[in-house]
Amino acid sequence: MNININNSWKTHLQAEIDTPYFKSLRQFVTSEYKQHQYFPPEHLIFNAFEKCPLDDLKVVIIGQDPYHNYDQANGLCFSVNDGVAHPPSLINIFKEIETDLGISYPSSGNLERWATQGVFLLNATLTVRAHEAGSHQKKGWETFTDSVIKTISEQKDNVVFLLWGGFAKKKAKLIDGTKHHILESGHPSPLSANRGYWFGNRHFSQTNKLLEDNGLKGVDW
Repeated sequence: MNININNSWKTHLQAEIDTPYFKSLRQFVTSEYKQHQYFPPEHLIFNAFEKCPLDDLKVVIIGQDPYHNYDQANGLCFSVNDGVAHPPSLINIFKEIETDLGISYPSSGNLERWATQGVFLLNATLTVRAHEAGSHQKKGWETFTDSVIKTISEQKDNVVFLLWGGFAKKKAKLIDGTKHHILESGHPSPLSANRGYWFGNRHFSQTNKLLEDNGLKGVDW
C-alpha cells in the first residue's frame, strides 16, 4: 500500500506512519488487496489527503466506512464517482443543501469539487472488502484517522467540523473546541433523516457564515 499524501500532511503524519501498528496495517491492507476485491482502488485510498492539502483545509466532514459496492468509493467520504447513482445518505445531503441554500440538486455525486475548496472528506476507516461493510474496521485505521483529526485540531485554527451521527460525534473529544467550530446533527442516512434528525440542520449555510466571519471564502456547495 503506497502512502500517497500531500507533503503538507506528510510533515505532520510521518511519525504516525512509521509506528509499528501502521506498518502492520499496511501489511494487512496490501494482503487484502492482493486476495480480495476491495474499495476504493488502491491509488485512491488517500485521495482525501491528496485533494485537500492540510494548508488549504477549512472544513472537515467525517464518515465511517467507504462504500462497498462496485464503482462507488473514490476515497472521499459520502462521495461517489461521476455517473454513479447517489446512495441514500448523499441524496439527503444534497436535499438539505437544496433547502438550505437554494442550490439545484446536482447530477454528479462526486464531491471532489468540495475537497479542492478545502473540505476534508475523511472516512474513519479508509478501506473495505467488497460487499462487506465494516470488514476493515479495528485493524488500525481508526487509530490513524483519530491522529489525523488531532493533527488538524493542533495545527489549524477556525476549522469547521461537521459531525453527523453518533459515530462522528464521538470524535468531538479529539477537537479543541476553544479554537474550532463543531456543528453536530443526526446522520443523513434515511433512518436518521426520516426521524427528523437531519433535515433542517442548515449546516452548509452555517459553515459558510463561520468561514466568512473569519475572513475565509465560503464553500461553493
